[in-house]
Amino acid sequence: MASNTPATELPLFPLQAVLFPGGLLSMKVFEARYVDLVTASLREQRPFGVVALRAGREARRVENGQHYEAIGTLAELVDVDSELSGILQVRCRGTQRFAVETSRQQTDGLWLGETRALPNDALVAPTPALIDAVRGLASAIASLKGRGSEPFLTPHRFDDAGWVANRWCEILPISMVAKQKLMELPDPIVRLQLVDEFLRSRGVVK
Repeated sequence: MASNTPATELPLFPLQAVLFPGGLLSMKVFEARYVDLVTASLREQRPFGVVALRAGREARRVENGQHYEAIGTLAELVDVDSELSGILQVRCRGTQRFAVETSRQQTDGLWLGETRALPNDALVAPTPALIDAVRGLASAIASLKGRGSEPFLTPHRFDDAGWVANRWCEILPISMVAKQKLMELPDPIVRLQLVDEFLRSRGVVK
């Protein structure tokens, strides 16, 4: 996934989660470095980078380093609430993937990465062989909504293979490592084909 876009320094938020483009991420932010990150992002109307942790915990002292994936996703703030002093309830939208080329950690523990944007998924329709996966997602969304859960941002784009694959990846019971590998795939049709194979192996679609 080579890119000729210029490098950009980006604040990084390592999490025990994989953020997909078009995805919705809700989190509680209380560490001072990340409260400052969110506050600056809100004030300056700029995104930050979410990267999945490979080792270490989200809350770490500066001297106890974290190890995170080299490919992450930009997070754009949707809304920020502060019900308690020093604690933020945050919802973000995943936008574009990026690659971390180099990184450095500030004295407060915040990571800054020299990053390069990666190409967005091509807008391609699911092939006829993958229509069952599309219908299955529509059914899953209806079922979740019936239980009072709406984990996806609207509008729903069932004619976009990448969107369908990403939404399945967010709700399937697969490991974070598997989700990361799927998120990194540059071909949305291949990503959806792998999701379809998993769904068929579990009898979700036939």
